Amino acid sequence: MNKNEIERYIHKFYLNGMYIVLDINSGAVHVVDELVYDILDSFTGENDQEVVEALCEKYDAAEVREVLGELHELIAGQVLFAPNIDVPPTFSQKPLVKSLCLHIAHDCNLRCGYCFAGTGDFGHDRGLMTAEVGLRAVDFIIENSGARRHCEIDFFGGEPLMNFDVVKQIVAYVRKREAETGKIFKLTLTTNGVLLNEEVSAYLNDNNISLVLSLDGRKSVHDNMRPFVGGRGSYDYVLKNFRQTVEARGGENYFLRGTFTAYNLDFTADVLDMADQGFKLLSVEPVVAKEGDYAITEEHLPKLYSEYEKLSAEYLKRKLAGNGFEFFHFNVDINNGPCVAKRLSGCGAGHEYFAVTPTGDLYPCHQFVGRDEYLLGTVFEGVKNKELPQQFRQAHVLNKPECSACWARFYCSGGCHANAQLFNDDIRKPYKVGCALQKKRLECALMIQARLALEKNA
Repeated sequence: MNKNEIERYIHKFYLNGMYIVLDINSGAVHVVDELVYDILDSFTGENDQEVVEALCEKYDAAEVREVLGELHELIAGQVLFAPNIDVPPTFSQKPLVKSLCLHIAHDCNLRCGYCFAGTGDFGHDRGLMTAEVGLRAVDFIIENSGARRHCEIDFFGGEPLMNFDVVKQIVAYVRKREAETGKIFKLTLTTNGVLLNEEVSAYLNDNNISLVLSLDGRKSVHDNMRPFVGGRGSYDYVLKNFRQTVEARGGENYFLRGTFTAYNLDFTADVLDMADQGFKLLSVEPVVAKEGDYAITEEHLPKLYSEYEKLSAEYLKRKLAGNGFEFFHFNVDINNGPCVAKRLSGCGAGHEYFAVTPTGDLYPCHQFVGRDEYLLGTVFEGVKNKELPQQFRQAHVLNKPECSACWARFYCSGGCHANAQLFNDDIRKPYKVGCALQKKRLECALMIQARLALEKNA
């Protein structure tokens, strides 16, 4: 390795008073002092004397040599300059279907300004999934999941509670097929909250269905982008429903998920407002849009970087004070990360994960629905387009030129294929703004987890 290759093996940054070094291939995170941080500007593992001479005016030579010895021990332990990861054999095998996103309703009772689903119709006709399609989708995942025991189904829309009777029929069939096959299904439902009530909540809770609840933060922000069909804001109505539902499930098994836009670049205030409202499992993500006044652009990045740093500092402060909350993008495991296959391919869209439309059509994921060139087949006939799944399976980080040398590659897994296709018409060319924000979130997350680990071991 030469000096030009150092950044392919480690990423170092300073944040919130901490010098942090990530060993990219192993995932090891090291909190270091300024001396180590400076040494790693030029240290390659093979140039000790050169490093000592370069730093002799700032540091004592004996101290530098002592640190170099410690760094060689880390190299020997493969937690510094760890060897490159090879593509596992599973990527040349037939993929197993692990999860489905069922579009229970291509219709919605809100008219969100940033909706990628065209306010529910996904660019086509509005409609509801029939029980026939839903039950067949359950059989499809069972038939194509092989020996895999754990499977997932997400009830999605539009607004899935507009077709609640079919949701219940599918859930009953899932439980029946679990008993027959030994499969175990994790079920999730994403809802805007309009149709949540005590009866619906009780059913969802009793059937252990995880929830993704859509709220954008402060009342003014939410009402601006998530109004009812007639234009009236939905905040007060859905907040009441969310509180009742979360309370009824003991504050567990949900995420309150929001979207920030160019209208609320100060999104930290929205996250903290959600936390202050009593919700503790949160996710707030940037809108993805090519046009519109609300779209996030490169010019917004400096402000958003500052916001993520601000949020991470407040998140850490509350955690250490014992009144914290969880933020999805800060939940990074620095000790036992995901398996190699997951690190390379992420969500598995297009080969392990499919979306099912109300008529039974299969697409690579929920965001590809309506992009007709990505139609894969149907739950009745199976996958007819055999080439697309292989294209998605091979679109992992080591096969993407812009990802293969990026320090964040094993955390973001190459980013979202749908966003890449939307902006670049190429699933192998990542969405630039999304990459930039992802890397900043990851730095904040690594800082937080490193600090919490230090506090735990103190």
